[in-house]
Amino acid sequence: MIFEERQIEKNNFSSRAILLFGLVILSFVMILIKVFSLQISGYSDYQLAALKNKNYTVPVQALRGEIFDRNGVALVRNDPTFDLITRPNLIADIDNFINEIQGVIFLSEKEILNFKKAYQKKAFANKELVLKKDLTDEEIARFEVRSFNFLHAFIGKRYRRITDYPTIFSHVLGYTTRSENDFTTMPDIPRSHWRDAELTYAHGLIAGQTGLEQVYDNYLKGKHGSKVYEMNARGQFVKPLSIVNPFKGADLYTHLDIKAQKSAAKFIGNRKGAVVAIDLESGGINVLYSSPSYSINKLSNGVSERELKDLINDINKPFFNRALQGRYPPASTIKPAIGMYGLSSSIVDWNFKLQDPGFFTLPETGRIFRGWREGGHGKVDMLKAILVSSNTYFFSLAYQADIDALSKHLSSLGFGKKACADCFNEDPAFVPTPEWKYGIMNAGWVKGDTVNLGVGQGYLVATPIQLANYAAILATKGKFFEPSIVTSGIIKKSLNIWDDKKFSNLDWKKMHEAMLGVIESDAGTARSIRSLKKFQVAGKSGTAELVSLDSKEAYQDIRTSELLRDHSIIIAFGPMPNPRYAVSVVIENGESGGAVAGPVAIEVLKSLVNE
Repeated sequence: MIFEERQIEKNNFSSRAILLFGLVILSFVMILIKVFSLQISGYSDYQLAALKNKNYTVPVQALRGEIFDRNGVALVRNDPTFDLITRPNLIADIDNFINEIQGVIFLSEKEILNFKKAYQKKAFANKELVLKKDLTDEEIARFEVRSFNFLHAFIGKRYRRITDYPTIFSHVLGYTTRSENDFTTMPDIPRSHWRDAELTYAHGLIAGQTGLEQVYDNYLKGKHGSKVYEMNARGQFVKPLSIVNPFKGADLYTHLDIKAQKSAAKFIGNRKGAVVAIDLESGGINVLYSSPSYSINKLSNGVSERELKDLINDINKPFFNRALQGRYPPASTIKPAIGMYGLSSSIVDWNFKLQDPGFFTLPETGRIFRGWREGGHGKVDMLKAILVSSNTYFFSLAYQADIDALSKHLSSLGFGKKACADCFNEDPAFVPTPEWKYGIMNAGWVKGDTVNLGVGQGYLVATPIQLANYAAILATKGKFFEPSIVTSGIIKKSLNIWDDKKFSNLDWKKMHEAMLGVIESDAGTARSIRSLKKFQVAGKSGTAELVSLDSKEAYQDIRTSELLRDHSIIIAFGPMPNPRYAVSVVIENGESGGAVAGPVAIEVLKSLVNE
């Protein structure tokens, strides 16, 4: 019995010994596998991770492309500027350094405060720190003479986005601001590394905010490079190891014309308004001017908070791009379009005449729609109605129109849709329809609404770019290109055809004859501007009413407030008989279209044809 118990105990001990020995062997094998993995099979992975911890990659900012006018003159360029840059890790006494350098270069309290605030962090990491930006030539000269006293400071070259025309091109060129999204272009570089980017521009990483700078930002901005530094265990830069150079952005060539843009700005003066001019051979926009404006140099390169606040709160709204976003009743400039509708719909022909007593009476309600001339114009046909701008004629024509067909016709001439292929933040405005009125006003369409459209009043609105595009369609007899600011090398465009089988070549010829007479004949409403040039110009002027009134006397009462005065509008094209350019001008609260907007249009056309 005792023997058996000892035998069992011995067997249990042997089993436990074997199990323990097996566990030891298994653990040893696992250790060997792990060592093999670390030392051999996983060596390259761990080596790469170690290198990543040791190396620090930063982006190197690319230089943006420049922007040129149609004659190859720079509109926006990269202007070199010079900053005073320090090596904080080598500066032992910051206060003494600042005191000494202030004897050479003036430092503002803000510059000193910013420098001291960033000093310790930059010094620890062995990184450079800008002390003063945009040094003057005098400051550069003073520093260079005494640079031997400042071994830990140097002058570094940076760039600014600069134009020689900061106000007249502000809305079309746009401006740049600091970019917060550049890290998305190089996902291999951690986002945290972008704060150490090596900058090309004095104001940091930048991107287009408005205008061409924004529309073509990807085209202009180029491709950032990268630079790899060796970093020690304390997170300090030791030395540069390699660099991939950045690629400069592509230059942008436009149809814009500096001379014509200057004319637009000069002759609008300090009035509110807009000018757009289009080259009929290409659809290129030669002039796109909005007044008032602002300085894009300041916004791109540093504007004070007070200046920015003043711009934002300015009651004249200088940031508002009237050329692309201003909604104005087209007034009598719409009459050629209404005439085209009447002819193609067989409501009238060129020989149809009616008596113009100076008003039109709506048969359904007896409501009276008055013309601009008391007593009217007597017997008028289509040609005379356009020459003298007979409201009665076009009231009557519009009264007979089908509103859906008329709205479709106006849309075919570019109203109610974006006209420009590459303009920034263009407003399409709208062409009113019964559905639109019901949806917006919860009211039905009435005949009086259609009658108002006949003279470009009521609910119809258009932007200056749409009016210029409409003028281009009229000038080219329906064969036109979509307007664009940049040259066709970037924008692919084809010839557009406005085609109505019932509107013949003879109709086009007579329409040109009528519009030519508006300016060149003794009866034309814009005849006052015919002596301002040596070539012939066709056009149509208009006076857009802001307040509906029953008499001229009532208007005289309200015009004491400038903001209630009518807008002055004109569309024009020339030189005739083979026009090359079309232009639209809107001057807010300018009243008479021919007398006020007309001279501006003529001066712009003269600049374009080099008269």
